[in-house]
Amino acid sequence: MTGRIPLTKPSPSIPGEPYRPKAFNGEAVPFGVTAFREGHDRIGVHLRLFSPSGDESLHAVAPLENGLDRWATTVAPLEDGLWTFRFEAFGDDFLTWQHAADVKIAAGVDVELMREMGALLFDRARDEKDRSAAERKTLAGAAAALRDAKIDSQGALAVVRDPAIAGFFAQRPLMSIASTGPTLELLVERERAGVGAWYEFFPRSEGAKRLKDGRVKPGNLRTARARMPAVRAMGFDVLYIPPVHPIGTTNRKGRNNSLTAEPGDPGSPYGIGAAAGGHDAIAPELGSMADFRAFVRAAADNGLEVALDIALNASPDHPWVTEHPEWFVTLPDGSIAYAENPPKKYQDIYPVYFDNDPAGIYAEVLRVVRHWIAQGVTIFRVDNPHTKPLEFWEWLIATVNADRPDVVFLAEAFSRPEVMQTLAKAGFQQSYSYFTWRNTKRELEEFFTSIATETADFMRPNLFVNTHDILTEYLQFGGRPAYVIRAALAATAAPTWGVYAGYELFENVARPGSEENIDNEKYEIKVRDWEGAEAAGDSLAPWITRLNEIRRDHPALRQLRNITIHWSDDDAILVYAKHLPADLSPTGVSDTIIVVVNTDPHSVRQTMVHLDTRVWGVAPGDPYEVEDLVTGAQWTWSDHNFVQLDAFREPVHILHVKEIR
Repeated sequence: MTGRIPLTKPSPSIPGEPYRPKAFNGEAVPFGVTAFREGHDRIGVHLRLFSPSGDESLHAVAPLENGLDRWATTVAPLEDGLWTFRFEAFGDDFLTWQHAADVKIAAGVDVELMREMGALLFDRARDEKDRSAAERKTLAGAAAALRDAKIDSQGALAVVRDPAIAGFFAQRPLMSIASTGPTLELLVERERAGVGAWYEFFPRSEGAKRLKDGRVKPGNLRTARARMPAVRAMGFDVLYIPPVHPIGTTNRKGRNNSLTAEPGDPGSPYGIGAAAGGHDAIAPELGSMADFRAFVRAAADNGLEVALDIALNASPDHPWVTEHPEWFVTLPDGSIAYAENPPKKYQDIYPVYFDNDPAGIYAEVLRVVRHWIAQGVTIFRVDNPHTKPLEFWEWLIATVNADRPDVVFLAEAFSRPEVMQTLAKAGFQQSYSYFTWRNTKRELEEFFTSIATETADFMRPNLFVNTHDILTEYLQFGGRPAYVIRAALAATAAPTWGVYAGYELFENVARPGSEENIDNEKYEIKVRDWEGAEAAGDSLAPWITRLNEIRRDHPALRQLRNITIHWSDDDAILVYAKHLPADLSPTGVSDTIIVVVNTDPHSVRQTMVHLDTRVWGVAPGDPYEVEDLVTGAQWTWSDHNFVQLDAFREPVHILHVKEIR
């Protein structure tokens, strides 16, 4: 039943769902509840938190003063595991008296009664043993002052409004009636589950060389290690690689997804399985299992975690096809159905079908995942999880995380919103999102607001700017400014973002009529001259490096829920800020970043931007200092400021607000 003081709509939560909300270690999590009581008496609300190790803490919850009886506070949990929490409400006797006394004494109504009621409250508080001697002395003096016949109304009001006394009761309220809400859960996962910079490359392309006769000598797991220092130097934390398993020869795809493979065509790494093995094996051309373990160790030496693709696909040559034909769909003509994503067809892939032998498939995939964990992999990017049963992923992730809570799963699910979001609720620590196709100012405002509020209790978006499957029209036709703009947006709007190799070389030519690179790396080996491009000033690597440096230096950018959208007079100038107060910052210093972006890669824009400076503690109209973290320029700003952003020279301001004291 409802308590004496109703407590409703607690958050974080996933209302109406059987899933628990989640956060990452160090995330500033907003806790909120709706609380009220009858009449005009004042209430207070506390949040009681229990850490996984059993530590208990109590946090004051403040009213939002928005007329909706909503109360909130923000806490950053610093321990991995399952937290529990509950809200507690109580009648706040001091605030009730203070409000009534302030109104009545000023109006000359019930003055003596209000003074004596206050004195009795102070007597009661004075007798509480947990108050300091100095506090008790002040309270005794205040009670005596209220009872002094010589005190006038102004003197009494001075006691009523005394901020020191109010501070005593804010720290230790005088409580009467009370209610306790239900105990709720919050899963806190390791920081990398919510914060990181991802870089994707194909090991077979790294170290590849073009021979004099025009043929390409592929790279492998050993040669790819040479690329790791450059990846780390750009500031990335996670190195994501597509499947490294043997690739089938039956129906192997050729260049640009052609149905005929020519001699030397390596095939798609998603056409998994051959005579050399299946999902638990290494493609011979890439090396051995020992080479893979050495690859993972080398990544760790470079400060990188390896993320491996899980793709539940089988080529016609996969051992599963002969050993477990029931794991696939057999058509009336006796053939096995290949994968389709109309109008795309994948003749080199059989999708796994769960309905005939779910127990067998569950056990096999769990075995495969644990095999790669044993090789040192702690992050998995899951290919097309929305094409497999939701209950399977819920079971697999829960089973793996029960033994290894450090293992992170990323859902590559560009699917309908409900499907994508439910996969996140069911356990995926990270998710691809619609960021790739949100390009205008209005689209980005709506998207950034939604990921920071509507879905933040369960979904952590990884803002990849491109993938080996996706080259958007914005990048195809926006020129180099588009690449600069999209990287800045991804790196500053969310705590996790990603880049697929070739982005820094502005690879923007698509296969006609598609959103996919021509000469797609899925079907051929790429030979790239990273060092030559950078030496010629023809690489985006310095910009990416600077973005990751800024992220590393500014903890506000490593948070998901702290974005606020501000305003500009131009329909292409996007303005947002990320603020982290000192008490939630790992540095103990507040951190505020203002990002102003020209979202039109074809123009020069100038406009006024309008900021709600109260977000970072500056009164409207007051000046404050900002530094552009890209150019080093410094300005004095206020709440209304002129900007000019040239897409071809300087399309973005990333401004640090100097600490407000």
